[in-house]
Amino acid sequence: MGIDHSNLELPREPGVYLFKRSDDRVLYVGKATDLRSRVRSYFSKNPDREMVPRLVKESDKVDFIVTQSPSEALVLERELIRSNQPRYNSMLKDGKSFPFIAMTAHEKPRIMYTRHPPKDARIWGPFPDAGAAKLVVKLLRRHFGMRDKTDKAPFGFVETGGDEGYAERVRAVESVLDGNAGALIERLQSEMDEASERLDYERAARVRDMIGSVQGAKSENVVSSRFYQDCDAVGFSSSGDSGCLVILHAKGGIIRGQVEYQLIHRGDVSDSVSLVLSEHYANRRPPKSLLVPSPLGDSMAEWLSKRRSSSVEVRVPVRGELAKLRTMADRNAEIHLIRSSRAGDLEKSAADEGAALLGLDTLDHIVCFDMSQTLGKERVGASVVMRGGRPSKEEYRTYRVRSDAQDDLRMMSEVVARWAKRQDVWPDLLLLDGGGTHLSAIERTLDEMGLLGMFPIAALAKREETLHMRGIEPMLLDRRGRALVHARDEAHRFSNTFHKKRRGKGALADPLEEVEGLGAKKIQSLLRHFGGRRGIEHASAKDLRGVPGIGKEMAERIRAHLER
Repeated sequence: MGIDHSNLELPREPGVYLFKRSDDRVLYVGKATDLRSRVRSYFSKNPDREMVPRLVKESDKVDFIVTQSPSEALVLERELIRSNQPRYNSMLKDGKSFPFIAMTAHEKPRIMYTRHPPKDARIWGPFPDAGAAKLVVKLLRRHFGMRDKTDKAPFGFVETGGDEGYAERVRAVESVLDGNAGALIERLQSEMDEASERLDYERAARVRDMIGSVQGAKSENVVSSRFYQDCDAVGFSSSGDSGCLVILHAKGGIIRGQVEYQLIHRGDVSDSVSLVLSEHYANRRPPKSLLVPSPLGDSMAEWLSKRRSSSVEVRVPVRGELAKLRTMADRNAEIHLIRSSRAGDLEKSAADEGAALLGLDTLDHIVCFDMSQTLGKERVGASVVMRGGRPSKEEYRTYRVRSDAQDDLRMMSEVVARWAKRQDVWPDLLLLDGGGTHLSAIERTLDEMGLLGMFPIAALAKREETLHMRGIEPMLLDRRGRALVHARDEAHRFSNTFHKKRRGKGALADPLEEVEGLGAKKIQSLLRHFGGRRGIEHASAKDLRGVPGIGKEMAERIRAHLER
């Protein structure tokens, strides 16, 4: 493996580059003002980052996407990191779970707090502080009479001016969320004066009420530091691959609030900071001044200025009050990182004790399988992943059994085989919910695939918590095995949850869906052709072949299913 950089042909244009393996798995995504010179720097004798030699060695090729500007490359880089989850990039932890404030595209737009904004909605966020986002929505609805996601206006709110009045309030709310409340009030005051001069007192009264709404929103901190700030100070702290970034919001020399982001840090501070800031300011107005721990490059400053619609000063202060503010942000980031690390200490300790108990170097990566079924129907399985003793829920997977296997051993063998075919990195332990027979069955399956011995395998029976593993006597687990019990219980819970969901769907499903290869569209064709269920039940295999999409083999399967 490895790349022959002498064969690389890249343009001297801004864009995004992707280090990939031969199977097209993305290992790293980066942005550049000059793609050729930036990628060539990875092959220098003295690389600027520790991970670079490993990245180059594991990669087989470098792809690129040219953009119109470096700031566009910044946005594209963020999207590609989010979609590909590259091994060597810094990444936000649970970034997708952050809520947004959304304004829908309805004729009378609705405002809502949501983690999944509707299509075509205008959004602000994301907001690590979910409680603050909820409060902002609540107060905006109260002050401006905005409709909620159920299309209801606040109780007792009387609209004046009909649709025109509502559209005006929508524009006012957007201005508030964009950070333009001061300018909005000035404009409204001018409109009110002009309306009074024209003797249009009804219009003047509506504008007066709007000014009152904006001022009321400001007084109740709807226009919080999150939207109105003179300066944001960015602090960063890391330990191993865990990182924390804190953004302190300051106005007039006074700290008004902060938000913090937990992330997986890959060793380059500028990369990690750029990633978080591009997420943080993607749907909110940046401040006039941004204080950062290390230089971020011209593309970030250009992008932030476009987001603000005016110049944003990005600087690394070294002395004075601004340097003190930025140092304070670092200290807050360190405190949050220590706090989050302590929360994971017990889980990591449990994983380490489990590794020592089994004679393994580490148990930082456990994959555990469990199966569920009801009288041969809704046969499903699930796998969960534990990282450092903690659930890694984005790696959880569910499986529907495809074969006609009715027993746990064959069903588990099927789903484990399907799992193994898709793996790039093996776990420290593959754990099965079951006993010695489950262990033997899965070992046979992996042996047939040529994978036996690639990673340790164990089975944990629920009865008396007995662990079975090749090379050691069956053991009753004590406190030292709590990480294994936790993994097994989590797999059991997750599998049962999926099974319950499938049972719920099955109660409403058509029995013909049990016929392999017969989906909803073909069932609809059958029902239309024969005029209903009774017609299908009395049809011969020859009759069934007369339906579009139903061949001889499918017709025979349907007939056999109906005759059971």
